Amino acid sequence: QVQLVESGGGLVQAGDSLRLSCAASGGTVSSYAMGWFRQAPGKERDFVSAISSSGGRIMYADSVKGRFTISRDIAKNTVYLQMNSLKPEDTAVYYCALSRAYYTTDPSPYNTWGQGTQVTVSS
Repeated sequence: QVQLVESGGGLVQAGDSLRLSCAASGGTVSSYAMGWFRQAPGKERDFVSAISSSGGRIMYADSVKGRFTISRDIAKNTVYLQMNSLKPEDTAVYYCALSRAYYTTDPSPYNTWGQGTQVTVSS
């Protein structure tokens, strides 16, 4: 049973940076597509970024393209989300997720989720 634990969230000011981490146990991140999603209060869970199991394909939501970078460290079995130039609209709970099926922006195939980490960006 793979488990995911996110960390790195916090309260920052607009323009600041944060790096989120998603540590996996019980499985290796290189075996799965890994994604980051976020959910703001009263809104649906939205796609942020994903990396394929090979690591050769990466996708970003248009709203974060050019500001966020997804990466992974296979030795540490961890996926990261580097977030730069943060904006108040980036405020949300950020979730790491794993897909055994395929690499997609759709949250449906992601069947293992972390507990989430809160990111709050003040103006």
